[in-house]
Amino acid sequence: MDPEPLQSLTINQCINQVAQKLAAANLHYGHGAIDAQSEALWLVSKQINLSPTEALDHLEDPITAEQEKKAVLIADERISTRKPLAYILGEAWLMGIPFFCSEQSIVPRSWIAELIVDGSLEPWLPADGKALDLCTGNGSLAILLALSCPDIHVSACDISMPALSVAARNVDRHSLGSQVELLEGDLWDALPEPNEDNVFDLIICNPPYVNAHSMNMLPVEYHAEPVLALAGGKDGMDLIRRIIAHAPDYLSERGAILIEIGNEYENFKKAFPQIPVIWMEVSAGEEQVLLIQAEDLR
Repeated sequence: MDPEPLQSLTINQCINQVAQKLAAANLHYGHGAIDAQSEALWLVSKQINLSPTEALDHLEDPITAEQEKKAVLIADERISTRKPLAYILGEAWLMGIPFFCSEQSIVPRSWIAELIVDGSLEPWLPADGKALDLCTGNGSLAILLALSCPDIHVSACDISMPALSVAARNVDRHSLGSQVELLEGDLWDALPEPNEDNVFDLIICNPPYVNAHSMNMLPVEYHAEPVLALAGGKDGMDLIRRIIAHAPDYLSERGAILIEIGNEYENFKKAFPQIPVIWMEVSAGEEQVLLIQAEDLR
């Protein structure tokens, strides 16, 4: 009697198999996935050419032996290199939108993305408004802003040409070349001299803000990312001081600047005790992202 053919795994079984493998390896998450299970879903969905969300509707579908093998090989690479999965796959997802990803720029992630998508920033964005994404990196926030508000113009700047090359690929991927303008330079140096026609209704910024002590304590995964995109000096405020010092020059009369500071709440309060701040609620809490209105900076 011929032996019965081996039964192929379902997508769900493959995800669970990969998740167990990742969980046993003591990896660190936070680059687009919060734990081994969500990272396994992302990894396997890439092999079957679906988004992670779409894959959830196909969990009982079979996965081919070749797709399963590739998923396991990628899991092995994730474990052996400790690189963020986004770099291995060359792609990351933010708020359900895919972005090209490489080690030339930080992995797309920001609490600001939540505020863009849920409409929290609309009071500062008139229909024909102008926005600036300072420290744009891979361009993901500028692109989310353009997709969410198709009538506005978005400028996006960064000091890193390699990062801007990734941003350019992402702008092209989402066909936003006429709406999103990329500029190279060190913070405000990337922009023309401000005048009444060259100011912004909203500036968003996810700058390097990790303080020196925390930089030394970062897990291996974060050391795969450009130091330039993470390190914020002794108290994490080096870039933010420069940003806030000149923000009033580039904001319209009723404009505002939105800045992500992550876990640097106490350092921010020490550095800027005199500035009235609106703390924006995101899924991580109310001390991660702040908004300052132009009138409170002048």
